[in-house]
Amino acid sequence: MNETSQKYSVDDYKRIVMNVTMAMPHAGVFAATRDPINNIMQPQDLNGLGEYLVQASVPSPVTNVLCATMRKEELAPMVYTAWPGSNGTASNLTGWPNDFGIPLWPSYLNSTPVDDLFGFGEKYNRSHPVFSKYPIAFNTILNHTGWYTDSIYILAASATGDFTMCSLKASLTTNCSTKYHASLSGGSMSAHCEDPRDSLAYGRSYDNATDGVIKKDWAAVATEWALALSLNAGISDSAASNARLLSQLIPTSQALDPSLPSIAEALAVLSGNTLLLSSIDTPYIHFWNYSTTLSYLAEPQYQAFRATLRTTDYASGGTQRWQGIFHVVLFLTFATNVFCLIYFLLRHGLVTDFIEPQNLFSLSLNSPPSQALDGACGGGPEGDQLIMNWYVKMDHEREHFYIQSGTGPPSITRRPTRPHDFEMDTSPIVNTYNKLSSRHSSIL
Repeated sequence: MNETSQKYSVDDYKRIVMNVTMAMPHAGVFAATRDPINNIMQPQDLNGLGEYLVQASVPSPVTNVLCATMRKEELAPMVYTAWPGSNGTASNLTGWPNDFGIPLWPSYLNSTPVDDLFGFGEKYNRSHPVFSKYPIAFNTILNHTGWYTDSIYILAASATGDFTMCSLKASLTTNCSTKYHASLSGGSMSAHCEDPRDSLAYGRSYDNATDGVIKKDWAAVATEWALALSLNAGISDSAASNARLLSQLIPTSQALDPSLPSIAEALAVLSGNTLLLSSIDTPYIHFWNYSTTLSYLAEPQYQAFRATLRTTDYASGGTQRWQGIFHVVLFLTFATNVFCLIYFLLRHGLVTDFIEPQNLFSLSLNSPPSQALDGACGGGPEGDQLIMNWYVKMDHEREHFYIQSGTGPPSITRRPTRPHDFEMDTSPIVNTYNKLSSRHSSIL
């Protein structure tokens, strides 16, 4: 649901009038985006990273719900049990209305106080509805059997005995376009309406299209919808749950409750699904451009319409609001990279990793024995020997590296098996050691 407008006013009879119009998207756009002829890659085709947005210049179905509060005496011309000769009862309601002799159109029946509001009478070429009886509190009664009608009517009763009558009808609007957004997490469809900057509004594609033409066939669809929701259960005082919820939204004062939807809004939302279902497999234009002798096509036909398509083949950022928390991680990663860049600019050159296997083997082989590993020769360290701290040291006189435990100086400074005239060559990584030693570096 995209476009919802609600207007209410208090007329000369001190009644509240609620007029709600709701536009829904054209459901056929979804089928068009999935049709292989359009060659639109779906999110699942891109390992879930892709998404797309289609905006189509197609007509949008609209439902209009007009409700007005009425007093019991005002409803008398529209309630059979209030007619003279009915004796205040309507027996055998299972045969309503065929067995009651209700005059059919073009008979316009008696006038009512709401003729001009709802468009009843010869002036508007429409008969007012006739309900079998007054509904009891928290019940609704449906009028859906009138001939040559483009609307259905619902009469609801509140707990205080107030009545509200609503009319529901559907049409097509040219002031909207349909948007469909698809991603791996799901799809969303909406009607984009009343935007003067929208170049894809259907009226921009067909300048001669008439806005708001009532679709009389929708009344048959709405009838099945209302019966399925038990909105006519009040004819037998059945007190259906949907009727109770709707009747609780009837205004009880001369103003609407801002914390609750009106009964007109609730009916518009409830009936919105009928608009979507009715637009499936329907033309993408406002008229039937096939043979007038055919009411339907035996084989589906392709139909072109103006549209824009925006696609995303990969995601370089978050697609959900909660993913914004990852910006903290990205910032820390960026700060770390900047620090490393500055460090390497100041301390350029390569360094040697002393714990690489080949380097560690050379260090251990050329290091003097240590008392910390006493008794571990050949068998390996055990117990406390495994948690001993070890440091790489340098003999600055000979520029020789060796490993020393953290408990103190080595017990001997030269291997006893080494010839007395043996002398170690200078290590090629003296500069690396000087960079890493605490004596020459304040960074590490």
